[in-house]
Amino acid sequence: MTTTDAPGSTTMLALHQTALGTPDVLRLTEVPRPVPGPGQLLVAVRAAGLNPTDFKHRSQRLFLPPPPFTLGWDVSGTVVATGYGVTLFRPGDDVFGMLPYPHGAGSHAEYVTGPARAFAAKPAGIDHVQAAALPLAALTAWQALVDTAALRAGQRVLVHAAAGGVGHLAVQLAKERGAHVTGTASAPKHDLLRALGADACVDYRTEDFTAAEEPYDVVLDPIGGETATRSVGVLRPGGVLVSLVPGAPDTPAAAEKAGVRAVTLLVEHDHAGMRALAGLAADGRLRAHVSGTFPLAEGARAHAQGETGRTTGKLVLTVG
Repeated sequence: MTTTDAPGSTTMLALHQTALGTPDVLRLTEVPRPVPGPGQLLVAVRAAGLNPTDFKHRSQRLFLPPPPFTLGWDVSGTVVATGYGVTLFRPGDDVFGMLPYPHGAGSHAEYVTGPARAFAAKPAGIDHVQAAALPLAALTAWQALVDTAALRAGQRVLVHAAAGGVGHLAVQLAKERGAHVTGTASAPKHDLLRALGADACVDYRTEDFTAAEEPYDVVLDPIGGETATRSVGVLRPGGVLVSLVPGAPDTPAAAEKAGVRAVTLLVEHDHAGMRALAGLAADGRLRAHVSGTFPLAEGARAHAQGETGRTTGKLVLTVG
């Protein structure tokens, strides 16, 4: 292991929980500082994004074993040490990435370890807060639109919850692919969507997205349930519905009858995807909308704000 400027302490502070529950289960706690294993980096966290999956895992059993644990998959920071066999990065490098989902959580802390290939070099032109807001949400959008749907120029895309974490990045990525993009969001958020490149906006509170004049080639659905089933009806035959949470029980049958592909995506850590996103961010073609930042010690307040469901873009925790 190679280290540089590594603090001598074997402990660190983390936003830790020993029980499931409301945001008040989160405590800033002194815990052992991790040590990088083969193929891993030890990263001094400068900022860490929050995502809806953090709120869900904090409050209920999903993919992780029971607490105690520290949440967080988004991270931007500085490499402090490298484990055996790492060739991509050296101590002192600024990196950002998504820890392996779901079992690699732990970025809501002063230090975190993760596979070297879960990271990419942080673009010099963006700060750690901006970088930390990108990985999980942007990778989700990339894997949905590019890897799964194979989105092409000229196709029509509908993005539900388009002002949310995944949605507002999906709008930008779809425009980068040359698609025509419609986004659903409440009316006050339409100006943001248009600034991000959306060609059309639907106010889900007062308008019916199924009343589209032309069918879509791709629908990205972070909502699931009946929204997924209804989305099948706006796709052309051969179109693709990518949901981020399960649809209603009748969604598969509706998709089969309509001749469309309906899939549920679980995001994966992805070095190639992170490098592609880093390139777009470096060129100013992809930018996260950060609606709020919170010190690590105020993580509970950040969770409380985030799970109201009214956040535009992303919330980020800052460290140090």
